[in-house]
Amino acid sequence: MLFGAATLSLLAACGDERPALAPNLTAAALPERADAVRGRQWISEYGCLACHAVPSVRGPASSVGPPLGNVGRQAYLTGLLPNTPQNLVRWLMDPPAINARTAMPNVGLSQAEAEDIAAFLLSLPESPEPS
Repeated sequence: MLFGAATLSLLAACGDERPALAPNLTAAALPERADAVRGRQWISEYGCLACHAVPSVRGPASSVGPPLGNVGRQAYLTGLLPNTPQNLVRWLMDPPAINARTAMPNVGLSQAEAEDIAAFLLSLPESPEPS
């Protein structure tokens, strides 16, 4: 009985305590040069719509990847990386470096392009669909 209580205490101390996030991340932490308008254009030019639904961007109806309407409300990116504007940029630049099992390819985004896309995604209003 004492061993069981000690084990439970140890497990509780090692628990996965994730920090609370703000209700919605914003692009404010990105460099001033990050441009949401350009980010919207990059989403079309780099073919993101082939796999993702993105509010306010017209493209094929695809559900291969998750919809991107609520990226700023997710606790984690790809289930592994705490969701911050800087981590979103890292993820966009090289998804396989973050999660080797991802289907999302490295499309060769520059730092500036990834910042623009992050600024756009974080500027989207709350979406009814989960992402």
